[in-house]
Amino acid sequence: MKLNNRSELEPRRKALRNFSTSAEVALWLMLKGRQLDGRKFRRQHSFGPYVLDFYCPGESLAIELDGEPHLTQDGKEHDERRAGFLEDHGIKILRFENFHVLDHPEAVIQEIKAHFKRLC
Repeated sequence: MKLNNRSELEPRRKALRNFSTSAEVALWLMLKGRQLDGRKFRRQHSFGPYVLDFYCPGESLAIELDGEPHLTQDGKEHDERRAGFLEDHGIKILRFENFHVLDHPEAVIQEIKAHFKRLC
């Protein structure tokens, strides 16, 4: 079974890209084009049944930005299921609240870099 970018999730991935939050746009501007230590990041990349906000395949690292839907009980339970699935497949997940990306972008970037496995 294919796990990466399954075709049935393409419409959802496109919709998420087209209606990104301001925090997603801000972080993408810092990640795209291998700006971060030469790492390739993908935006709205699906893995299994889940769409990841950002994914670095070379590091097996997912970055998730959290807003209000993630703070509900249903949102937390969904995030736990997703985290378990991704971790079972060797993907590390970093989570940041939207306001943190907007208010402290350098701290977010440093935290991401701290999880890189090797130097480029």
